Amino acid sequence: MRILKSLIISFSMYSRIPMPQFEWKEEDMKYVLCFFPWIGLIIGVFVYFWNKLCIRYGIGLLCDTVIGMVIPLLVTGGIHVDGFMDTMDAFHSYQSKDRKLEIMKDPHLGAFSVIMLALYGLIYLGAFSELRDKQLLLIFCAGFYLSRCLCGISAVTFPLAKKEGLLFLFADHAHKKIVKGTLYLQTVFCIGFMLFQSWKAGGVIVAAALCSFAYYGYRCKKEFGGITGDTAGYFVLICEGSIVVAASVFNMCS
Repeated sequence: MRILKSLIISFSMYSRIPMPQFEWKEEDMKYVLCFFPWIGLIIGVFVYFWNKLCIRYGIGLLCDTVIGMVIPLLVTGGIHVDGFMDTMDAFHSYQSKDRKLEIMKDPHLGAFSVIMLALYGLIYLGAFSELRDKQLLLIFCAGFYLSRCLCGISAVTFPLAKKEGLLFLFADHAHKKIVKGTLYLQTVFCIGFMLFQSWKAGGVIVAAALCSFAYYGYRCKKEFGGITGDTAGYFVLICEGSIVVAASVFNMCS
């Protein structure tokens, strides 16, 4: 029952998929992060079959690409985009660590967050529009699952910048051995699937995801002294952006 409640909490928090409502208790949060990647799996399935639908009925490239970009926002409600924008405001403030953490809590948006989100969206749009190969698209769609596997691992592995917020709550109450083991297994499974589809394309895309993971840990430790819930959202976008760019570059070079 606790496992089922952890699944429901994970989907309630990180997606807009309707879930039963109940009071959250400490013991119900032990395995929340284990199910976080499943939301990425659902996004990947939706994006993949949307593309198949576009091919079948001759839907144009622009519509295919734009709706494909919107699907993750519809599933998640934009929670990771919010974290990305808050983190970008903090990065570009060039203040002390404590001040940067305060800026991330500020509900107001700064100019840099808007500029960086627009830049990210344009890069993602251009790269995603190049993914017309069925096998490469399948590997890319698996990236939504991989990004959340790595994000979950970071939550129970990297130092936390503050002892408050939902990320701290889930990480602090997590059964770390089981959560780590489950996330590592899911990560290995996902990487294996990507390499099975194409060891060259899969290898390039996995390398891009792992590089973004290493960069995330280094940058957040340097800037904030650790990670937060906002930086977790930032990482999901950066990882998925790295994956789509790597897939696009591979497609153009192959």
